[in-house]
Amino acid sequence: MSHQASPAAATKQQNPAAILFVAAFAAFLATFNETFLNVGFAPIMEALSVDVSTVQWLATAYMLGAAVMVPVSAFAYRSFPTRPLFCATTALLVIGSIIGGLAPNFAVLLVGRIVQALGTGMLIPIGMNITLEVAPREKLGTYMGIMGAMTTLGPSSSVILAGLILAIAPWNMLLWVFAGLSLICLLCGAFILRDIAHLTHPKLDAASVALIGVALIGILYGVSTIFAGSVPVAVGAAVVGIIALVFFVKRQGTLAEPLIDLRPLKIPPFAVGVIANMLSLVTIFAMNIIVPTFMQSVLGTPPLVASLTLFPAILCSCAASPLAGRIYDKHGPGILLPVGFACIAVFSVLTALFIATASPVLLAIIYIPVICGSALIIGPVQSFALSKLPPEMNPHGVTVMSTGFQIAGCFGSSVFTGVYALVGASAAASGVAAAEAATSGMVASGVLVGVFALVGFFLALWIRRAAAKPIVDAAPQAAWGEAAEGAAAGAAAAASDTLAAIMKTDVFTVSPTTSVAQAMELFADKGISGAPVVDEARRVVGFVSDGDIMASLADQVPAFKTAWSFVVERENADFDATLRETMALPVSEIATKRVISVDVNDDLGEVARVLSEGHLKKAPVLENGRMVGIINRSNITRYAIDRYYEEAQREANGR
Repeated sequence: MSHQASPAAATKQQNPAAILFVAAFAAFLATFNETFLNVGFAPIMEALSVDVSTVQWLATAYMLGAAVMVPVSAFAYRSFPTRPLFCATTALLVIGSIIGGLAPNFAVLLVGRIVQALGTGMLIPIGMNITLEVAPREKLGTYMGIMGAMTTLGPSSSVILAGLILAIAPWNMLLWVFAGLSLICLLCGAFILRDIAHLTHPKLDAASVALIGVALIGILYGVSTIFAGSVPVAVGAAVVGIIALVFFVKRQGTLAEPLIDLRPLKIPPFAVGVIANMLSLVTIFAMNIIVPTFMQSVLGTPPLVASLTLFPAILCSCAASPLAGRIYDKHGPGILLPVGFACIAVFSVLTALFIATASPVLLAIIYIPVICGSALIIGPVQSFALSKLPPEMNPHGVTVMSTGFQIAGCFGSSVFTGVYALVGASAAASGVAAAEAATSGMVASGVLVGVFALVGFFLALWIRRAAAKPIVDAAPQAAWGEAAEGAAAGAAAAASDTLAAIMKTDVFTVSPTTSVAQAMELFADKGISGAPVVDEARRVVGFVSDGDIMASLADQVPAFKTAWSFVVERENADFDATLRETMALPVSEIATKRVISVDVNDDLGEVARVLSEGHLKKAPVLENGRMVGIINRSNITRYAIDRYYEEAQREANGR
């Protein structure tokens, strides 16, 4: 047996905030570089004597290279120590930038851009995996919120910084500046990071790499060129990509060690979270391109002024993302996601409607809710989706999430600008003035963003309902001893009806109309400390404990300090009167509404994690939404011990 040092133990010996800084810096660089060089396309065309269709390959090839490397990142993260992997990946950014900065012609510049893409395609998933490893469970939303802020800040701020640099320097200075930033990130990783990944050394399946490469290149190339190139070629590329994707998915199901474990997509909360995250990211890429493009090409706004119009929204989003993370840690995604998508839906349409007549200041104000709405979504929805995965699926879940990022970037930058150009050209062909035609294209793009956000809004409502279900911690703490860990490991292979066999079915419950006094009498009579609140259809609508009752009494009755107040304040008339009123309240008014429950079909490994993550002694067991029993820690511990001795006895007899 190998005795590799525990990554978790190593992580505890250093400051998670410092590691988060490195991961966030990496995420910022990766997303920053998505659009940084694009601002310099015009001077690059002039300096290297290429046309628009040629220079566009700096964006297309970069996007395709990054997309292909994302799936490989899951293999690399589980195969190589964290610090050397991070440094090697960041070194690709430095090398690619130097090649591009020294490029004497377009071909060399394109090579440098592709080398950059190989690094940035792996950098976001590596950074997210690092964050999942070091983030305290109770602060996962905050940490992911910071990562979300970086993915919002990166593509937005790159437009502004690039405009400032091009105002005083030639185009290749963009690459030298990025080389410097990448070198700083590399040095931070070398000095701060430690080897924190859990290495499993999987085998790399070359056929899977080839299939996913063809799939992503075909689909993304088709999407990115459908409006600006040959439609038959674009459709053909997309069809080839889809066919390759089908073969890739089938192959992953036959491999003992798949390149990407697609099981996370079978978990509905994760799959819906990935889609919601992509819808939000599409907004950033789409609006950050079409808004400054319209301002410059139609309104004649100077490039720097057009870029600065986005700046207030960028600043506000940087503050909104960590705040959203803290709110998620306390209250979950139920409020954040619907509000975020509602802001995007409403204000993206308003931005498109007012952009032709509003001043830059007013436009900047209208634009703030669009980007801040996305900031309210990205970190929380990633936290929600990834928290629904068991730990062994985290690298694959991050890979799926990061691949979605690349697809969203391609879709947002290509499809929406294509709609903008197509509608504008159609209007101009019908005889409408050029400015009015472009405005029609802008409105069409803004409304389309609003429609996408509306779809996200309905998905957010679904997530809000799903968030009421228990969260399976990605790194459960052994809050109640090694017996629970043994149950989690040993019982995972048990039959699905084991929970039904060991749970208690003679459960004491109260109805929503039961009074506080009646609940206290039940607790005292049965020797219990709490009970589920169950309606007539056997649905669990809350949980009331003696602690809830004591807290409510302390709020309503000033003289009530502890349970002993029942004795010492007995002669106090005011105390008695208020106490009687409080004791007559229905328990539904003081019960905890958000109840962590398990399903009767869950295996005991999952149930053990739920109880451990929630620091619970017991949880209601549901079947089709109705309560059918209750499971205690002691039930699982007893079952785990019995299984242990049965296996030990069987082994002894076998000898």
